[in-house]
Amino acid sequence: MTIDIPSADATIHDLTTRRRVRRVTAVSGAMAPRTGPRPRLDAGGAQLRVRALHVMGHSSARIARALSVRQETIAKLVRGDTRTISPHLRDAIIALYDTWWDKRAPERTRAERAAAARARQRASAGNWCAGAALDDYKLDTPGYRPRTPYRPARGTGVAPDIRLPVRRPHRRRRGA
Repeated sequence: MTIDIPSADATIHDLTTRRRVRRVTAVSGAMAPRTGPRPRLDAGGAQLRVRALHVMGHSSARIARALSVRQETIAKLVRGDTRTISPHLRDAIIALYDTWWDKRAPERTRAERAAAARARQRASAGNWCAGAALDDYKLDTPGYRPRTPYRPARGTGVAPDIRLPVRRPHRRRRGA
């Protein structure tokens, strides 16, 4: 016995023109909700964005605080130890980058000045590109490498202190 499974176009047509959905359509998975983990994304664009923030003096610790993630998560990304990231983290990094790409890290205290100097020094040693020299439309293309080497950047002002909300997966409590 063979079952004819309709194409996606036929399924959409059936749903828009008929009141009842055939059992074969429901079984085919066209209407089934997605279960399981969301696919992970290439980390190349996020890595370039975070490295560009280092050029402006933003340290991994400052970036991690703003994203509400562990500092080691950002450090692994900057080092290139992470090949894929979650869509939530990628979206948060894009939002932070869009806010800070042209802003220097604040240097109000001795500790902030030292952290900013170390971040810029690391960017210089790694020959990382500033945000102004990145091709924004190519950033999330796997394998994209900027042509421009490291150049010191002054920015247009000082970045605000922010903490972006990062949606975390819901975890059940024990005994609930």
